[in-house]
Amino acid sequence: MIMCAVSVWTLVGCINFAEKKTTVEIEDNNRHYYPILAGQQKDISFNIKNKGEHPLMITDIITSCGCLKVNDDKATFSIPPGKERLLTLSYNSSKNVGYVKHYVTLYGNFLSGDIQEVEFDINVVPNAMYTKDYEELYREEMDEQGGFERFVDGDVNNKGYYMDEDFNKSIHDNR
Repeated sequence: MIMCAVSVWTLVGCINFAEKKTTVEIEDNNRHYYPILAGQQKDISFNIKNKGEHPLMITDIITSCGCLKVNDDKATFSIPPGKERLLTLSYNSSKNVGYVKHYVTLYGNFLSGDIQEVEFDINVVPNAMYTKDYEELYREEMDEQGGFERFVDGDVNNKGYYMDEDFNKSIHDNR
């Protein structure tokens, strides 16, 4: 009987976690990074502290650009009260040139609202010898991954098919 009551109390407590709001502190938010060369990767870590009395539940992470990737690919996690956790992102600078500002939106049970934003900016400097545009940087990246032919023709083992009628049509059309 007591075990059953404890189980029900625990289950009810878990269900209401999202409704229990908590305060959060993001260390050194709104950073300004030193310039990097176009094409370089940069790992960026933000320390997130749960300053409240309830567990912090991050339910989703949305980045402002496809050039940002959450390193552990987990868009959900929790931080116990009084604890902290690193949010680590990989930034691929080949998709930007010049001054760029990025936002990472965290969704969770924040006391100040449903979202918190992590912000940073950086200058991506092109090579001084030659400035490549986005298409050239994209083409280089595609060549490293197997080239455009893979997208147009498909992989060798995934080619389409043809029918005998296709050959008969071309023979009759040429007469």
